[in-house]
Amino acid sequence: MSLDVSPDLLAAAERGPVSDAEFIDCVRTSLPYAWEVISGVATSVDASGFADHEVPPPSEAERGQLLRALASDAIRGGLERHFGVKLAFQNCHRVGAFAPAAVDSDRYRAFISPRGQLLNQSPELRDC
Repeated sequence: MSLDVSPDLLAAAERGPVSDAEFIDCVRTSLPYAWEVISGVATSVDASGFADHEVPPPSEAERGQLLRALASDAIRGGLERHFGVKLAFQNCHRVGAFAPAAVDSDRYRAFISPRGQLLNQSPELRDC
């Protein structure tokens, strides 16, 4: 399961849409490692419009949190709206955050390109 959804939040979702704030709070409490990494990189975007996090997670449990957060369109989109950035992801742990104005930049296109993915491979990351 990706998120620990409280009975109250589940009931609210069954009645209709929930607010981004309620959803983001659920993400923050359910995926604390992913929240720490993404909030850190999102709040570190520099004047060039970019920041990244390249530190491998301390365990598979934390890696799983990061994968769940960034593989889910709803979670990823909620985090992007909350932090006002575009997230990009490589190697099961490398997270890039881009300011909206930098999304069409050379750096962004290089980060999300097949070449960028290939250049960021290493033997120790093949099992992630």
